[in-house]
Amino acid sequence: MFLQPKHITVEELIKRCKTGDRKAQELLYKQFASKMLAVCMRYAVDRMEAEDMLQNGFIKVFKKMDDYRGDGSFEGWIRRIMVHSSIEYYRKHHKMMQVVDIEESGYEGSVNPLAASNLDAKDLMNLIQKLSPGYRMVFNLYALEGYSHKEIAEIAGITEGASKSQLSRARGILKEQVEKMEGNRYEYAR
Repeated sequence: MFLQPKHITVEELIKRCKTGDRKAQELLYKQFASKMLAVCMRYAVDRMEAEDMLQNGFIKVFKKMDDYRGDGSFEGWIRRIMVHSSIEYYRKHHKMMQVVDIEESGYEGSVNPLAASNLDAKDLMNLIQKLSPGYRMVFNLYALEGYSHKEIAEIAGITEGASKSQLSRARGILKEQVEKMEGNRYEYAR
């Protein structure tokens, strides 16, 4: 991948960032900031908080640059740092929601894939953003980032059962919201 206007590859930027080159850090930031802001927005209360998460994340990226060995996508490596940094920020600045193990909750819900088929990505992301913070965090980590319940439990400082419960409840809420939106669209189409 090349960056404009000087046609510097990401690999070259990585090498230069590892030496502490500020200009390379700036170019790297500009290359990935918008994508990583979208990641941070999934964990933030608002855009200002997401921007704080982004800044904290990039500070970690530059501090840990020597840890990147090239064994996979650099963007994926940055994304993982952003997710962890966003969760760390959130836990530091917000009280975590009380969680209940799924076995204790008695709730079993699932999202009907056909109900969501008429939604566009923007609508779905808006619904996810409206979830309570605990539900949103677990849903994002599991459904969007691909973490296991065991990994989520370690990251969020909760039990695996609580992670499963949060995911189940988030799915239930999303299902209700999707059905409600689809019902409203059906009413308007009449």
